[in-house]
Amino acid sequence: MEIDKKKVQTQEETGELAPMDQVEERVDAEMKKLEGQAKQQVADALQDERLFREGERLQKEGERELKKAKDR
Repeated sequence: MEIDKKKVQTQEETGELAPMDQVEERVDAEMKKLEGQAKQQVADALQDERLFREGERLQKEGERELKKAKDR
């Protein structure tokens, strides 16, 4: 059984991400989310409103990116 090279489509041609790239996106998003949570906890202890808002922003951004990565 031979493979007809004319009928083969690459991931690049289909626009599909390699499984490794899909995992990497989810890991990056998860890390951003965790970093945001950590900053919020530190800000809470230090009573630093600016740091708390930054942590909140990072957490929300990570959640959005994670949802986007899962939808692919």
